[in-house]
Amino acid sequence: MSGRRVGFCLSDKKRRRMNLDAFADFCAGHGVEVVEIDLTQPLVLQGPFDIIVHKLSDVIVEAEHDSQSQQLLANFQSYVSAHPSTALLDPLPAMTQLLDRFASYRIMTKLHNSLRDWRICSPPYLEIHSASDLLSIQQAVMTQGLSFPLICKTRVAHGSLSHEMSLIFSAGSLADIHPPCVLQSFVNHGAVLHKVFVVGDRHFCVERPSLKNFPSGPCDRKTIFFNSHQVSKPESSSDLTALDEQMPFLPPPSSEAVAALVRELRVQLGMALFGVDVIINIHTHTLTVIDINIFPGYEGVPQFFSSLLSHIESVLDKQTSAGLQATGSPESTQTTGGPSAATTGLVSLVPVEE
Repeated sequence: MSGRRVGFCLSDKKRRRMNLDAFADFCAGHGVEVVEIDLTQPLVLQGPFDIIVHKLSDVIVEAEHDSQSQQLLANFQSYVSAHPSTALLDPLPAMTQLLDRFASYRIMTKLHNSLRDWRICSPPYLEIHSASDLLSIQQAVMTQGLSFPLICKTRVAHGSLSHEMSLIFSAGSLADIHPPCVLQSFVNHGAVLHKVFVVGDRHFCVERPSLKNFPSGPCDRKTIFFNSHQVSKPESSSDLTALDEQMPFLPPPSSEAVAALVRELRVQLGMALFGVDVIINIHTHTLTVIDINIFPGYEGVPQFFSSLLSHIESVLDKQTSAGLQATGSPESTQTTGGPSAATTGLVSLVPVEE
């Protein structure tokens, strides 16, 4: 691994949260050079890179409406395509689909069948593409088998607005939603969220506070608007997380079931750096997947630096041992995340509606 260069392409906020300077020092101690990539400058002058680790969520989302971001993204993709021996964590198309909750929730829904033996599922949900009349939305909620209360989330799963959510308790209160958004049946889970952080073949489970239990079924309670960061961060303290009743002990997620979930998602997503939010249904004890996150913060994972470097080493060692047989193929730069990593082009955040 000596002498290899790892490029990091992150927002300023992500650099700080990850403590990239400390990670660079950690890598230097193992003979690996970390280079911070500046997208506003030609990448060819900053390389060469053996691997690029990135989180381009800001640029991808802004490229939907901003020509400068479109150019930055195109420049990045052009460099990657022109340097097929440079590995990429993670594939751009794979990451792009997770910025769209419509796409990620469709992936979550498939888990019920592929992981049936592990009693893993995701709650019923409904995509609201655009503002419709209230009656149509109410009928769709009934048709899709959703049950109150409902949790409403923005379609775009990135940026400060993506953490603004609401709990809806009745059909009449569906007037409070702001499409495009996702409606998801709320599952009582004892105010405990389990965040699963994935780094290649390794994963870590961290417990966080979460929303308290609410009575099942519609009621005349007003819609509750909240920010998920204020509810589920390690230091969070909120009335919404304080249980109103004594809760029987809920068993933690089965380590075998979580491992099966991670393996399946790595195949489905074709990614190596992601997080999964899971809860335990207080009635059925079913492991329930409620969200998937791109390159999360890994708070509470002391082994993150060593795990990330180990995965980077693994990717590059496999590439070296393969004798760079796929050097002439652009696809080789896009398949470091998992077995089914998407390999061509950029996926639009807003899919064509049928």
